Amino acid sequence: MSFAPSSPPTSATRIPSTPSTARVMPTNVTGTPSTPTQGNATTNVTTSTAGTDRVRERQGSFGGSTKAKILKPFNTANIKILLLENVNETAVAALRSQGYQVETHAKALAEDVLIEKIKDVHCIGIRSKTKLTKKVLDAAEKLGVIGCFCIGTNQVDLEVAAQKGIAVFNSPFSNSRSVAELVLAEIVLLSRQLGDRNNEMHQGIWSKVSANCYEIRGKTLGIVGYGHIGSQLSVLAESMGMRVFFHDVVPLMPLGTSKQVGSLGELLEMSDFITLHVPETEDTKNMIGEHELNKMKQGSFLINASRGTVVQIPALAKALRSGHLGGAAVDVFPKEPAANGKFFDSELVGCPNTLLTPHIGGSTEEAQSMIGVEVSQALIKFINNGTSIGAVNFPEVDLRAIRDEENSIRLCYTHMNVPGVLLRITNILADHNVDKQFSDSKGKIAYLMADISDVTPEQIQDIYRRVSETPTNIVTRILY
Repeated sequence: MSFAPSSPPTSATRIPSTPSTARVMPTNVTGTPSTPTQGNATTNVTTSTAGTDRVRERQGSFGGSTKAKILKPFNTANIKILLLENVNETAVAALRSQGYQVETHAKALAEDVLIEKIKDVHCIGIRSKTKLTKKVLDAAEKLGVIGCFCIGTNQVDLEVAAQKGIAVFNSPFSNSRSVAELVLAEIVLLSRQLGDRNNEMHQGIWSKVSANCYEIRGKTLGIVGYGHIGSQLSVLAESMGMRVFFHDVVPLMPLGTSKQVGSLGELLEMSDFITLHVPETEDTKNMIGEHELNKMKQGSFLINASRGTVVQIPALAKALRSGHLGGAAVDVFPKEPAANGKFFDSELVGCPNTLLTPHIGGSTEEAQSMIGVEVSQALIKFINNGTSIGAVNFPEVDLRAIRDEENSIRLCYTHMNVPGVLLRITNILADHNVDKQFSDSKGKIAYLMADISDVTPEQIQDIYRRVSETPTNIVTRILY
């Protein structure tokens, strides 16, 4: 990763016009303990002052007489950002407004092209088709942060990214309304067999029937996963007169008159419509197979707008062709084409009353615009301020605004989560005025931020050198 010059300034000039080397402030650790422990698992907060004669007024969003300092850890024109898969223009504009170099591509890149491109970038923005595997990340010599402009992050090797000190951000909320609306529309379409009637009309076939066509009012909707999408859907469905029940792995407060049931099996047996809204995990992989489908009501409907690995496609096709299920709507698939075109094939093609859509649940102008804003702001805050709030693979750490003083810096230290690290950092900073400090950990990775005031360029050099040379160092950055 290359967010700052390879060494802090040695003169009165605080922000060099160009980095002193191509490689930035991280020092990658080559030796790793065989069995890291959770010695730094407890959140640590430290505030210090240099005595009563230098009492500092609390700064931040709640006031303070001193203006907050805008951190500039580098010449922003040297930061290179690669955005793939037609990331929304709101994100492009936000990132360019910071002075970053932004390169955009309308589609995902082939792996060999991606490996070549990623060698020189500090930040990459992707959607669902780009796969950031260990092989790709190993080629990313300067990469410091990844933005997933979507809900899911399963296209990124999150563990490898964390081990390299690369934070990954996504947009867990922005497209939830779009997905909920699509699912509600599909409930109506399936209950009236509109997909089949539409196909017949395009073939010149007039088939006016009412058999097995129903209103959705009074029907039971079963929601698997009552998160941002599931809970919004429950409100919309109730407004259409549906009875709503849901199953989740944790107890949750129901919205409206919806009710939580104790097991997935119970939900399958009682519902006219089952809709899936779960993340891709080991627990949810192949969650719905032949056994679960057989538990569903005769003539009921299944909707999957979550992840393609959640439903066993051959079992679903069998249940549809046999007539056990009255229909299905599927927006996600175990394997999806990397580009638009005639590349799609599935056992579900040709199944009766089956709606197939190309992973467009969150593909609305409104959702993509909001995702662009949400993810780009997270990237900017991490690059410029070190803030990791919202990262999915990384300890979430933030500090209130640093004071706008000439001789103040922010230390951002990503390290292995082993005992003794905070003691080393405390000893390094013992002779300096630490205004505030915060540390947190996630698994094998820990992240510390500290604001230090009244330091000379020579002292900045010394702090950076001593911290980056610690045996647990993954990435050290100094923002000033």
